[in-house]
Amino acid sequence: MKKLAGVDVGGTFTDFAFWDEERKTVSVHKVLTTPRDATEGIIAGFAGLPGHPDAIVHGTTLVTNALIERRGSAVGLLTTAGFRDTLEMGRELRYDPFDLMLKAPEPLVPRKLRLTVKERIGADGEVVLPLDEDGVRAAAREFRQVKVGSIAVAFFNSYCNPAHELRAAEILRQELPDAFICSSAEIAPELREYDRFSTAAANAYVMPLASRYLKSLLDAAKMPVLVMLSDGGIATAQAAMLSPISLVESGPAAGAMMAAHLAKQAGWDRVIAFDMGGTTAKLSLVHGGSPNRSHEIEVARVHRFKKGSGLPLRVPVVQLIEIGAGGGSIAWVDSLGLLKVGPRSSGAMPGPACYGRGGTEATVTDADLVLGYIGAQSFLGGRMPLDRGAAEAALDRLAKQLRLSPAATAAGIVSIVENNMATAARIHVAEEGQDPRRYRLLAFGGAGPVHAYGLARILGISEVIFPRGAGVASAIGMLVAPRSAEFTRSYVQRLATINWETAHRILAELESRGQELLLEAGAEAHAIRVELAADMRYVGQGYEITVPLTQPILMGKNVDAVRQAFDAQYQIRFGRSLNMPVEVVSWRVRVLAAPVADEVRLEHSATSREAGAIGERDVYFAEAGGFHTTPVLSRNRLAPGTQIKGPAIIEESESTVVVGPGAQVTVDETGNLVMRLEGKQIPG
Repeated sequence: MKKLAGVDVGGTFTDFAFWDEERKTVSVHKVLTTPRDATEGIIAGFAGLPGHPDAIVHGTTLVTNALIERRGSAVGLLTTAGFRDTLEMGRELRYDPFDLMLKAPEPLVPRKLRLTVKERIGADGEVVLPLDEDGVRAAAREFRQVKVGSIAVAFFNSYCNPAHELRAAEILRQELPDAFICSSAEIAPELREYDRFSTAAANAYVMPLASRYLKSLLDAAKMPVLVMLSDGGIATAQAAMLSPISLVESGPAAGAMMAAHLAKQAGWDRVIAFDMGGTTAKLSLVHGGSPNRSHEIEVARVHRFKKGSGLPLRVPVVQLIEIGAGGGSIAWVDSLGLLKVGPRSSGAMPGPACYGRGGTEATVTDADLVLGYIGAQSFLGGRMPLDRGAAEAALDRLAKQLRLSPAATAAGIVSIVENNMATAARIHVAEEGQDPRRYRLLAFGGAGPVHAYGLARILGISEVIFPRGAGVASAIGMLVAPRSAEFTRSYVQRLATINWETAHRILAELESRGQELLLEAGAEAHAIRVELAADMRYVGQGYEITVPLTQPILMGKNVDAVRQAFDAQYQIRFGRSLNMPVEVVSWRVRVLAAPVADEVRLEHSATSREAGAIGERDVYFAEAGGFHTTPVLSRNRLAPGTQIKGPAIIEESESTVVVGPGAQVTVDETGNLVMRLEGKQIPG
């Protein structure tokens, strides 16, 4: 593919990054998202690119939004007799033991659509009770009568022998050719039936919606479409249609991949990737040039910050947190008369009041405009002038409720948002046993560079990096993400007596499956590499850790080396290791190929080291006591080596960098803006 476009559809804007292989450069573009049909905004955005792409890489929040808003299709579940209520019972734990009115997450499949069939596979994978195929056909007739559009098949112990599940799915496809069918053994063949059942049900729930959307995009784009996966890899749209649950963190993962790419190039060991867009802010950690990953995620929580209040999914994901804090987050006054911000957002339509599209409620973007952080005439490179009067009117209505001035109200909105994000960041970093002051902050997204200075001050971070094209960084991340696929299968055995023949067969099957998908995505066979890992634990423990392993260790059946790798990983995680027997719970295989655009370089023609201010405006800085006349600079005029002392505003088409008093910015050799805050130690 000579020309490739990364397309990130957000809640407010759709971002484009266009890769031209001949020129080895990336051009960027941004348009408003079209909420009614995202494909309209995507196709319209192609007109702003310097050429027509041969293919696109797409990230979307469609799946996660469908789960949160319950916009999926009517879904049925076929399960083993006796396990009809697994989705209702969950883990039988109270996520908040002190909440007397605790509300559990509502299952995606109502009880009347959960049907059972006689069958049983033992924990050893042996057939205890044959599958009642007539019972499966009877269930199909019942599903047809209630007009179920998709069905998940999830049987007990199917992770160790999927024969019954696969046969039941085959019968259902014969009986219901128009329905979407998936089995848990195909989606998440792992231990723990509740998590596996939940993942399969969620996949079936979004299959019709995701398939219609991706087919519509393929038809409209008339070119190959690759899709960003939740683990930071990319796959074909056709593969994503079969397992759309793998797209649950599709959009946010792209930003983390861009941060990892830059961190690897620059040799930054610890980075907090901070992505703030129009609807949400995302934070992820990057260590050694790779984003932290996990194999489980919880979505659609009843309470945003209470673990266990959502639906568990067993899918590979980039580990990140999302906060309802974006440019479109709406400010409001609660029953106690206190100012609050988010999580409700104005989105792309009507958008913030200053967009002039019918919005009347004050948002973070309105506050940023009134405080001088963004310019009314320079927003989106001047292509979308903002209505300052509308922003002031919205803030004035809110200010009257608070008995404050509009400026003080705007400052309060920004302070609340930045403190909310800082609190979430502290918790996320602390859960990894780390201190945020030891990290660099890499800020991107349309609003990220605006608020990074304030966030860094609160967290005590000394260095903030603003990459070129920060406003469309997630779209750029799609260009540098590897084509990849990860597959897992549970096979529980003690390490000391492991059946290596079975283990090698599982690894070979998973690798073959992954290579097939990568070849479909255009990867060359010789360029595919394989990463192996195992989920392991001490015998008797309830949960396990993922241990990276090498092919020579596994192929050589080196039990001692596997044990040493586990002990080392356990020591890193918990600060100790134990003299106890160890068991392997699951095997993991990740196959990867190089990204299509692995030499991403944005166009940049500035040669002068003169700061060259293009104007000035009054900008509010709380630490300086209020508004100060501040120079406004054009980023495109800043050549490597340029130094800027704050306060200053640095504008580019897709975002604006706020440099506060006591900070200094240097343009590095690759065009990144590196901001250092006074009186803080530079991270190693």
